[in-house]
Amino acid sequence: MNQEFWNDKRVCVTGGAGFLGSFVVEKLQTAGAKEVFVPRSQEYNLVEIEAIRQLLSDSRPDVVIHLAARVGGIGANRAHPAEFFYDNLMMGVQLLHESWRRKVAKFVAVGTVCAYPKFTPIPFKEENLWDGYPEETNAPYGLAKKMLLVQSQAYRQQYGYNSIFLLPVNLYGPGDNFDLETSHVIPALIRKCMEAIDRDEQEIVAWGDGSPTREFLYVADAAEGILLAAERYNDSEPVNLGSGQEISIKDLIETIARLTGFTGRIVWDTSKPNGQPRRALDVERAWRAFGFRARTDFETGLQQAVEWYRQQTGR
Repeated sequence: MNQEFWNDKRVCVTGGAGFLGSFVVEKLQTAGAKEVFVPRSQEYNLVEIEAIRQLLSDSRPDVVIHLAARVGGIGANRAHPAEFFYDNLMMGVQLLHESWRRKVAKFVAVGTVCAYPKFTPIPFKEENLWDGYPEETNAPYGLAKKMLLVQSQAYRQQYGYNSIFLLPVNLYGPGDNFDLETSHVIPALIRKCMEAIDRDEQEIVAWGDGSPTREFLYVADAAEGILLAAERYNDSEPVNLGSGQEISIKDLIETIARLTGFTGRIVWDTSKPNGQPRRALDVERAWRAFGFRARTDFETGLQQAVEWYRQQTGR
């Protein structure tokens, strides 16, 4: 990262207290950003336009990095599709619009891999983004975030506004959300394995049949990619952020069981949905456009996540 770029910048990071946000904020501070403003949800409800206007008045940013989102796994998306659509849409669209109105120099919109069509050729290329409807369980969330891409391109076309749109794949690492109601697959599996060991249980139940594939990006690598894009990328074409490595859910669970020390059976509940059949990204555009490559080996990253959870729970 280029410290000269950041050392006179005021940066507002929505969602900066969250999992990914905390890594982005730490890297900004290391890079010497003049001021990093992290709005808290109890002070600024970013679904409301007045709160967004107040935030921009209070932070007076040169750069807005929009990470705030209402997120969750398959279960949470199925239970709250309306809220996931409305909250994410209203936060993003109004924040980008008000940032343009206030002449904020750059807006970094962080979308989601859930925006891709359910049946996208592997690896997912950015040009395939509009080739079909997203996987149904998280389509409201994915489409709400995808509207930031439409808005970014429209505002660049009409107003010359410098906003960019990034598509990170599923993240993992220390500080992840381990709440079984709302967590994604890696923290949920780590917790299930650890709790099964504690209770001396001989099996854990996993959703689906283990056949889907996923790609995961270590959270610190994702933060690095976002800040490199903020520094170096000035276009509204979407850019994937991923590791370029695909793993089946079955192999993932077996790896997590080994790293946590769980030696029991894995039982597949095939009445539960698999989600998208395969997910893996083409990551060449990020390399060409702003020199980003993921650096953390997957098993090393998983070990870090397991160790963090052990420390938090005193195991």
